[in-house]
Amino acid sequence: MRQLVREVRALTHGPRPWCAGAVVLAGRGPVIAVEEAAGWAVRYTAYDEETDSGVELPPGLRTPMRTGTPFDLASLTKLFTTVAAVQQLERGALRLDACAAAYVPELTAAARHGITVRHLLTHTSGLRPELPLYACPDAPARTAALRAEAPLTEPGGTYVYSDLNLLLLQQVLERITGRTLDVLVRDGITRPLGMTATAFGRRPDAAATEDQRTPWAKADRGPLRGEVHDENAWALGGVAGHAGLFSTARDLAVFCRTLLCGGSYGRARILGADHVELMLAAPGLGFGVDQEWFMGELAGRGAAGHTGFTGTSLVLDRATDTFLVLLANTVHPRRRPPDNGPRARAATRLARAAAAPTPARRLESPGE
Repeated sequence: MRQLVREVRALTHGPRPWCAGAVVLAGRGPVIAVEEAAGWAVRYTAYDEETDSGVELPPGLRTPMRTGTPFDLASLTKLFTTVAAVQQLERGALRLDACAAAYVPELTAAARHGITVRHLLTHTSGLRPELPLYACPDAPARTAALRAEAPLTEPGGTYVYSDLNLLLLQQVLERITGRTLDVLVRDGITRPLGMTATAFGRRPDAAATEDQRTPWAKADRGPLRGEVHDENAWALGGVAGHAGLFSTARDLAVFCRTLLCGGSYGRARILGADHVELMLAAPGLGFGVDQEWFMGELAGRGAAGHTGFTGTSLVLDRATDTFLVLLANTVHPRRRPPDNGPRARAATRLARAAAAPTPARRLESPGE
């Protein structure tokens, strides 16, 4: 695993590094084999359009990356929304093949086209990848636009990854439970698992993200740190089914271990093993399965995981009871065309090391 650490450190070097800073955490069974931080949580004050580079802080004024630095999880938030939905499936309050409009009649497009909960969780609704909700004048207009959005293709057919699926699922969950998504995640996932560093809302101590300005971004917000990066999640108040959570590598390790252990961690249980299997087994619900583009050599044997636009990712390999969390601020100081090579290479390092586990620290669990 030493090579994994060296490669992650190298990602933060150079005049235009893959990321300003990163935290990598890998484990097998109940132990952590690797937990390292590299680079900077805050390296730049802004992005300079003329030089196409970041305006660097003097070294003494930069914020070093720490293993406990919180990150804007971006689309890793979708995994928590998925777990919240599957908890409702387990309780019988939600049915996979029910139309989403059966729970929220105001979802007029879903009713007209027969978009089901399963379609939302498997990205087969036919909805386009995103909708510019940030451009709507107010909250009612955003809600109306989302509910009226018709699919581009017949639901149940082609896989098209879409943030809209999780935004609609959020509306379903909030209607059937009478609670907001942040409360569902807190009470159903993070609190019982002792994930005290994971929550929606502002995190001033988080790794910096982007100097967010048009034309490369969709809104003019300036340098961002501790405020949700995703423009739609920001327009929705920071709590959204597709983005908005902040967390740390250690908290995500707990989340990974819980799923690898069939939904239990220490004395806490958030799901039964059969419902965890429903999420993680191909084709997966909410989780991507065997995605070589970011899982490297872990793909092909049932690995499950997800990525986030800000530079976050996690992978679970049930075949070897291992997991990998890689958190990086790749959009600091501005977004670039995605390069998933480092994610895939890190996962490959884990796959190759799985046969020779490294002596390491035990991951503590609630009640221990």
